Amino acid sequence: MALLAGLSWRFGAITARLAQHTDAFQYLIWRSIGIVVVVEGWRRLRRKPLHSVTAFTSGPRMLIANVCLLIASLGFIYAVKATSASTAAFLGSTTPLFGVFASRVFLGERANLRTIISIAATFVGLFIMLTGTLDTGTLLGDLAGVAAAAGFAAYTTIVRSDPQRDWSPAMPGYSLMMAAICAPIIMSNGNTLVPPAQDIGWALIHGGLFVVAGTRLYNGASKAIPASAMTVFAQSEMALVPIWAFLVLAERPTPQTVVGGTIILGAVIGKAILDGRTDATGKSELATVPI
Repeated sequence: MALLAGLSWRFGAITARLAQHTDAFQYLIWRSIGIVVVVEGWRRLRRKPLHSVTAFTSGPRMLIANVCLLIASLGFIYAVKATSASTAAFLGSTTPLFGVFASRVFLGERANLRTIISIAATFVGLFIMLTGTLDTGTLLGDLAGVAAAAGFAAYTTIVRSDPQRDWSPAMPGYSLMMAAICAPIIMSNGNTLVPPAQDIGWALIHGGLFVVAGTRLYNGASKAIPASAMTVFAQSEMALVPIWAFLVLAERPTPQTVVGGTIILGAVIGKAILDGRTDATGKSELATVPI
């Protein structure tokens, strides 16, 4: 289930690229519609209160969770549209390491030596990837990918601050916020709110199927699989994105993207494996460093 969740989420990078006649804001507004229709339609069928109402009436932390997902979603789709599916996926894999900073600041958690090494390696990989785009005009897209990773890391920290709480209302909550923001931007740019039907279809599939199904699968798997193993599943599948992008979109990642992305994946997956060994033995393998 965890692997299928990761595969589902990353197929969204492909559908975003296939929607060639929409910009990021047009795509996001229709993806958001897909999420809200499916989530709230399912709630109505089960005769339960709408999540959209709960998202805005459950206190400040739920509102912050909405904003964090908004930033993560906007940044990722903009990155996919401005750079490539491969680059956006590799940049998204930095999420767990950005989470270290957020956890330290807001939860008071301490980072061990292997975490610090992973962070250092990740930013080396980021630097290599960014240097490969300085002459291609896609630097803004790469920065958007980094912002997406940071936004989701902040969301994860909010969720961890109250693990017993039901945070699922944030999904339609941030989607409504996204639509409210994207609509005036689209109109101010002189673009239409109704792009070609094929592109609308890709966006609806991304939101209503890949986002919703991936989240449900991931939540279900988290009840039976240790967190460290979940991290491995969630990050290791990103290595498949360049393959999908090549087969479906004929995208060829630059050498800098391949090298930098490999370093990032190695840092994240290596940390997850070492964390899993620590969880299994019940003791830390490396000293904790107070940062």
